[in-house]
Parts: sequence; structure tokens; C-alpha cells
Amino acid sequence: MRIATFNANSVRARLDIVLDWLNKHDPDVLCMQETKVRDEEFPLGPFQDAGYHVSFKGQKSYNGVAIISKTRPVKVSFGLGGRNSDETRLAYARFGALHVINTYVPQGREITHEMYQYKLKWFRRLKKYFDQKFTARMKVVWVGDLNVAPEAMDIHNAVQQAKHVCYHVDVRRSFASTVGWGFVDVFRMHHSEPGCYTFFDYRQRNTLKENKGWRIDHVLATPSLAKKCTDSFIDLEPRGLERPSDHTFLVADFAI
Repeated sequence: MRIATFNANSVRARLDIVLDWLNKHDPDVLCMQETKVRDEEFPLGPFQDAGYHVSFKGQKSYNGVAIISKTRPVKVSFGLGGRNSDETRLAYARFGALHVINTYVPQGREITHEMYQYKLKWFRRLKKYFDQKFTARMKVVWVGDLNVAPEAMDIHNAVQQAKHVCYHVDVRRSFASTVGWGFVDVFRMHHSEPGCYTFFDYRQRNTLKENKGWRIDHVLATPSLAKKCTDSFIDLEPRGLERPSDHTFLVADFAI
């Protein structure tokens, strides 16, 4: 089973890139973030024509999550629950015994901004969500743009980024605590080397060419599922296409 994640930074703007990627790589599940489109305007038809089912929740210009799958999930839900559920930041789907959680974690803006504290709280809320819905013995995969580079090796210039909202010590601790609920970073099971990135900033020139990126998109799985991960890789090709997202596709294969 092939599971992938991709921050599209507008599904309508990247529609051709996504459809071409689906055709080439044949995933069973593709989780997208930042679809940036209201539900009534989501380009559902082309995905259906390609043979996929899509579960999505979006809003105009911001956020938005979608789970694209070959088979229809037996259950779908959105959001963390409670007040301010953030339905456009979390999508859940169950495929038999497999539970897929697709998240777009708040970026945080600046260390001094209230959104950074909201980001830290969001990880605590997410861990509570895992506690309420699952156990670490279940087959659970958590994917998405998690807006955290866990280690120095996950950024091309970590020393200069100590106060960045995606690398600051507090957010890395919050992320580690959430991962500690019972998840394994399956990409790192197969790649221990530095210089592996999923995000390349638009605002700087030649970031892809010079490999100046961040690894902030992740596929994490509970131990029983992680044991079945046969491969994981970052596909850089789409980032080099015309009008790309600033993120690219991250893939994990499981023998299930």
C-alpha cells in the first residue's frame, strides 16, 4: 500500500501536477494540505475521472485538507472536535483496519505572535485527539505538513533558524511529545542522511537547485504499521516543474 502526502498550496493551481503524479506513482492514498478552496469549488470531477474517491474540507484562500484514495473509506471525519475544531486542518479516514490522519499544522508566523502559542496548543490538542480515538497498538498513520523540522539535519541552515517557528526548541519539544504518543518516523527508517527536504522556499532564489530546504512534511506510523514500511522517499521532480508548490511529495510504501 502506497501512502503519500503533499502540500499543494492550492489544489486548483497544482491540479495538473497532482493528476500527473497520481498517474505516474499510483498511490493508494494521497493526503493533501492547503487546498485553499471552498468545498463547492473543489475540482472533484478530474479526480473521479482518474478513478479516485476524495474526502475534503476547505475554505477560501486558506488551509483545506483532502484525502484522495482508490477505495472509498468506511469512515470520514474532520477536525479535532470541541470548540474551534479546525475542520480544514485535519481529515480522518478509515480503510478497514487502517486509520489515516491528515493534518495541516499551523505554521505559527513568529515566536512572539499569538499563532505560535496556538501552534504549541494545537500539538497538545492533537495528542489528546490520538488518546481519545486510537491506541498505539492500532494501525495508524499520521501524515501531512506538520510545520516542524525535528532535527538540525532536517534544515539546510539549522544554526541560523534557532528562533524560527518551525524549528524553535519549544515547537520541537511539542512535536516530539506528540510523536511520543506512539509514532515512528518511517522516512528516517530508510534514510539517516542529512540533506533530505520536502519544502523549498519561494522567497529565495535557487533553493531547489542548491538544496536549501526543510523537512517539515512527514509520514509517521504506529509501531505495528511501521514494521511493514518497505520504503519511503521524497520525490523532488514536481518541485522543479512550472508553477510548482513550494512543497513536494513524500511517499511511504507498506506491505499490508
